[in-house]
Amino acid sequence: MTKRLLSTLLAVFTAATLMSSFPVSAQTAAKSRLLRVQESNVLRVGTTGDFVPMSFKDPASNEYKGHQIDAANELAKDLGVKVEFVVTDWKSLVTATQSDKFDIIMTGTSMSVARAKAIAFSDPWGRNAFFPLVLKKNAAKYKDWESLNNSKITVGFNLGTTFEQFVQNSLPKTKVKRVESPARDFQELLAGKVDFTVTSLIEGAALTKQYPELQMILLDKPRNSIPMAFIVAIDDQQWLNFINNWITIKRQTGYFTELNKQWGVAGQE
Repeated sequence: MTKRLLSTLLAVFTAATLMSSFPVSAQTAAKSRLLRVQESNVLRVGTTGDFVPMSFKDPASNEYKGHQIDAANELAKDLGVKVEFVVTDWKSLVTATQSDKFDIIMTGTSMSVARAKAIAFSDPWGRNAFFPLVLKKNAAKYKDWESLNNSKITVGFNLGTTFEQFVQNSLPKTKVKRVESPARDFQELLAGKVDFTVTSLIEGAALTKQYPELQMILLDKPRNSIPMAFIVAIDDQQWLNFINNWITIKRQTGYFTELNKQWGVAGQE
């Protein structure tokens, strides 16, 4: 698909979004982030910068890089605006969105019912699944998920992540170590302070490549296979409509397929 045709489609969808559903007053429409972004010429993107390969800061350039960073730049380009990355942490995703700290979160978020009560998820751009992450030397100790549901071992997780919710619901007997960002749970594992963490297929693949002493286990027994999506404010339907239309166009043109391959997350659509 040519850039000119893509631009035309985006323009059509933008116009349709502004006139969608129910009649709205000019005052209400002016509040939409779709208009605010275009008027300010800036797209504010919330990102954590601690989730390889989704969003991380390159120490050499001190710039954000990753799958979600590329997607954010692509969204800004299609909107014809500049992108401004706003650092946040996992436990603050919901409250920061509600307080209008940014226009969209693009950092590798999984969908959850708990989050959906307070914020809006876009249509999914891909899927993910959870696996235990352990030190390679200890991999043979754990035969199934039930062996991890054990009061004699400790699991680490970052506050505010879907891993926290998963552990609380699925591994209630296991002792927990709650980790505050910007520290990460896998760092506690490397230091021998926890017995395992729960990681996503996407992040785990990157971590085991970066740290050969780590290993994902139970690869034939994935848990929590759920969609991954962007986050926006729950009260801005026009903006959500546009983001969903953008995702649809990008999926149909193969953008996300190529982006997933580039960052080693192919097959997760």
